[in-house]
Amino acid sequence: MNVAGGREYVLTLSCPDKPGIVYAVSSFLVQHSANILASQQYGQPKMKERPDGRFFMRVHFSVPAPGQALAELERGFSWVAEAFHMTWQLHDQAARIRTLIMVSRLGHCLNDLLFRWKTGSLPVDVAGVVSNHADFAELAASYRIPFRHIPVTPQTKAAAESQLLEVIDDTGADLIVLARYMQILSGEVCKRVEGRMINIHHSFLPSFKGAKPYHQAHARGVKLVGATAHYVTPDLDEGPIIEQDVIRVNHTLSPERLAEAGRDVEAQVLARAVTWHAEHRVLLNGDRTVVFH
Repeated sequence: MNVAGGREYVLTLSCPDKPGIVYAVSSFLVQHSANILASQQYGQPKMKERPDGRFFMRVHFSVPAPGQALAELERGFSWVAEAFHMTWQLHDQAARIRTLIMVSRLGHCLNDLLFRWKTGSLPVDVAGVVSNHADFAELAASYRIPFRHIPVTPQTKAAAESQLLEVIDDTGADLIVLARYMQILSGEVCKRVEGRMINIHHSFLPSFKGAKPYHQAHARGVKLVGATAHYVTPDLDEGPIIEQDVIRVNHTLSPERLAEAGRDVEAQVLARAVTWHAEHRVLLNGDRTVVFH
């Protein structure tokens, strides 16, 4: 997006909390004739397990036409970052994140993401769909999106993961979304995509693991159905949580209707997590996240 012919950027940062951070960032922006459109910050309190408090910030700003290029601003900001020992990124607001979607045989999240992308409400650039089954090749084709079928068996798992990494590299994907991709990825793959692969699962974990979790939940008479979107790590379903939600259910719902309600929550939670990641609203904080809404 351009404002009066200028450019918009998003700066995200985290660093040890100390006086002067906001002043230093603001001063840098003033020196570059920037106009702050939105600014959010969070100072993490000092805790026993983290005695040094940490500071997080997201600033959305514009620069007037012709506007400084991203590389120029990065060079200029580096001295501020070094002075405060920042972990930081500067993003061009107009650039869409190249996104690869992975799916198995449950297509509700894939269908939802593709519809949102097509109608302009999902701010990503979908580079393709990868699946270990061919079920959704026609769906991808209807959106004119490349579909890659990579079958996975215990004997071919290593070769399949090599093909997957090639697809990620070839498409230039900066974000990989597991839209109910029902294969456990190796630690090597998880490390390669750390901080840029998002997964969705039902929030019954770890209570109802394994096959037919909604049937297990129905048998126990659950009153809430939920979903969790998180970053993928080598620890299965234990990555930093981005978003969660629940809906209330009751005894009248069959296992099938319970699963249907769960699918709706999964699709909504995943879409929000992908959107927030794409808008650079999610900052990693160890095993947790800071999400600026």
